[in-house]
Amino acid sequence: MIDDKGYDSGPDSILGYFTTHASKTMMLSEFSLLLEALPADSSEDDYRRAVLEDNVLLKKSDSTRKKSLRHLRELYGLDGQDLLFTVLRTLYDHDPASLPLLALLTAVARDSLLRSTAPLILETPAGAPVGADSLSEVVAEAFPDRLTPVTLESVGKRTASSWTQSGHLKGRVNKIRVRAAASVGAVVYALLLGHLSGVRGLPLYETLWARLLDIPPNEIDALAFAASQRGLLEYRRMGDVAEFGFSKLLGGNLG
Repeated sequence: MIDDKGYDSGPDSILGYFTTHASKTMMLSEFSLLLEALPADSSEDDYRRAVLEDNVLLKKSDSTRKKSLRHLRELYGLDGQDLLFTVLRTLYDHDPASLPLLALLTAVARDSLLRSTAPLILETPAGAPVGADSLSEVVAEAFPDRLTPVTLESVGKRTASSWTQSGHLKGRVNKIRVRAAASVGAVVYALLLGHLSGVRGLPLYETLWARLLDIPPNEIDALAFAASQRGLLEYRRMGDVAEFGFSKLLGGNLG
């Protein structure tokens, strides 16, 4: 069931409730290094060895490697049995440029702190400033009396960094809202997340996941059609009626 904010709140919700952003960002650079270093059929143990033994993340200490692995697992799964990670990995291999949004969509699904800041980002017009303090405030409202002032300040800075990594914000210190760059891989992933939340047809263009793409429905539709031409999803539309299928993607049958 999708609530009035676009979140899936039913018993089979795809949403997670990790709070990784209390201490880390969405770690896009580390995640990118890991995906570049390992092939698509890598196992959970392969990812563990790559981080802890091969040090593909270029961390200086064993403790930092272990913490990095734990947080990456929280956000992305790093497990061939994890549906969201498996699909993300497949779409990344077909469309590497989509990784910032693929990572953001997964992190929003998994981390409740980052997810609580999504409405503020989506409601802020392009060119307007977005301060870490504003992000801290919406987190405090979402989790009243749950986080200390120090933690809230940290969460504000780290969520601001993640939204910058995804392309929704720009700037090192003074951040402003910009439009993220959506491509076919991210569109397919957003539509799948909506599908897994129980949404069907053209309303898939209006879910939280679709809105995080930062493009209007007509552009989502054009990229969905382009994705179907590449075999990444099944797409049929006649007027205001549309059908989307993900059998090849979910069945691991993409070439």
